[in-house]
Amino acid sequence: MFDNICKFLAENFSTDFATWLLGEPISLTELSPSELSLEPIRADALILLESAELVLHLEFQTQPDVNIPFRMIDYRLRVYRRFPQKQMRQVVIYLKETSSELVQQNTFTIPGTRHEFEVIRLWEQPTEVFLRYPGLFPLAVLGQTDDRASTLQQVAQEIIRIPDQRLQNNVAAATAILAGLVLEKGLIQRVLRRDNMRESVIYQEIEAEAQAKGKAEGKAEGLQEGIRQVAVNLVKSQMLLAEVVRVTGLSIEEVELLQKEIEGDL
Repeated sequence: MFDNICKFLAENFSTDFATWLLGEPISLTELSPSELSLEPIRADALILLESAELVLHLEFQTQPDVNIPFRMIDYRLRVYRRFPQKQMRQVVIYLKETSSELVQQNTFTIPGTRHEFEVIRLWEQPTEVFLRYPGLFPLAVLGQTDDRASTLQQVAQEIIRIPDQRLQNNVAAATAILAGLVLEKGLIQRVLRRDNMRESVIYQEIEAEAQAKGKAEGKAEGLQEGIRQVAVNLVKSQMLLAEVVRVTGLSIEEVELLQKEIEGDL
């Protein structure tokens, strides 16, 4: 979920992210990993944005990942192969504070090869940086602050000032979800209006995914129950257990258990 939220923000507020990370409001568009010839590694966590002169590679991480340095050099070479003339900025952004040494790593090194990339630990970044642009509001509560609840209140006030209602709803929803990394759900719901957030694209996508998952799980449960009932009927008809296994796809242990249950009911 957090990967999707960060990807949504970076792609829909790319100018805000460019201003923060590149120092100027460059217009960026999404670059599909498929354009880099090879299959993407963890495509859900990968964000590639490009302009005519530059490719911005972002990785948002909630947990330390030992594979990050390799992923950075791997994508640097992929982009160079596809766009040898373009500059590239690679930034790993860690969302949640940790004492792991992995979040300090900013190089990939093997004998004869060294590649550097940037690392940002949000809890070390001043919250004021994120209060300047709507696309960065959701990151403020994860920044360097002694009072995250007050910071969330401040973010809520800034969100209210966004004139576009749809934009306001989306930023509020993203803020609520990322705030869940460091604050209790009840506090977040008191500060940010849930009814407004439910109108956001983000919440609608999450609810759609949840409903689809629920339907899929329901179908799977129904199918499994149907297979079980077929197996019960076959066992009752005194079919050989090996044949019941072959017909239903159940394991011999499951069929034997069904047989014991049936015998117990008799």
